[in-house]
Amino acid sequence: MLNRYENEVMRIVFSLCSEKGNCLVSPKEILKILPAREKCTEEKLEKILRALELDGYFELLTTDRKGEKMYVISLRANGFAYKRESAKQKRDICFKLFWAAVSAVIAFLVGAFLRRVF
Repeated sequence: MLNRYENEVMRIVFSLCSEKGNCLVSPKEILKILPAREKCTEEKLEKILRALELDGYFELLTTDRKGEKMYVISLRANGFAYKRESAKQKRDICFKLFWAAVSAVIAFLVGAFLRRVF
């Protein structure tokens, strides 16, 4: 399960690489797309990208283009399945919330029934 920062970065990488499965992007471009509330630095972004690479979402190569640091990102199987996994996580959370609400209602009804009986 990805944390909030990893999820935001993976969403951006997936959107950039979704057509061909790979892309060439600079850290500044990724930071520009990130929401302002995230407050991410290039060093933190590098750590997040390396963590996602270790998790098998994509292959990350670092290169220079005209003195600017660039990333070559190629999606792997986990990276292509990111959108489906994200939707599945949301469904699971909704199901757990629904089940908790149903359980609370049942507990209330059982409690009310036991108070009337005794």
